[in-house]
Amino acid sequence: MSRFTRTASALAVAAAVVAAPIAGATGAWAAETPATAKDSATAAKDSAAAAGNKVTQLAATPDNLDAWINEALDVMEKHDIPGTYEGIHRNVMRESSGNPLAINDWDINAVNGIPSKGLLQVIDPTFDEYHVEGTGSSPFDPVANIAAACNYAADRYGSIDNVNSAY
Repeated sequence: MSRFTRTASALAVAAAVVAAPIAGATGAWAAETPATAKDSATAAKDSAAAAGNKVTQLAATPDNLDAWINEALDVMEKHDIPGTYEGIHRNVMRESSGNPLAINDWDINAVNGIPSKGLLQVIDPTFDEYHVEGTGSSPFDPVANIAAACNYAADRYGSIDNVNSAY
């Protein structure tokens, strides 16, 4: 193997490792083939669009993730829902790598037909029960997803800040 080939191979692997979290590839997404991942992303976008949501062409960047968290914190403050930027950000990065269109299609909820969705991987019944007035109606809406998940976490654990694993 030539030095050029080894270097090119190493760069390709490095690019894939760096791109996985940026694309929101966590859990099952990271293990999927590109075609399957594309199908899941398309299904997520279709589901978001069907819900009348404006969140169909989102790409998470540090700037818009920060904006979504800060907007959710404003909503949460108005509704007395506890939580901090750090607690939300930590959980978002673990659950979806910041991908608002992330959808889990492999766990028991997905097997039962109610996959977890969005930044904080909320299932529809939980989203509906803990939806916060004044936010979007879709779990793919980043602010609505964060607010509902934090509302649920506050009810169950006292705050999203107390959540350190899947919840």
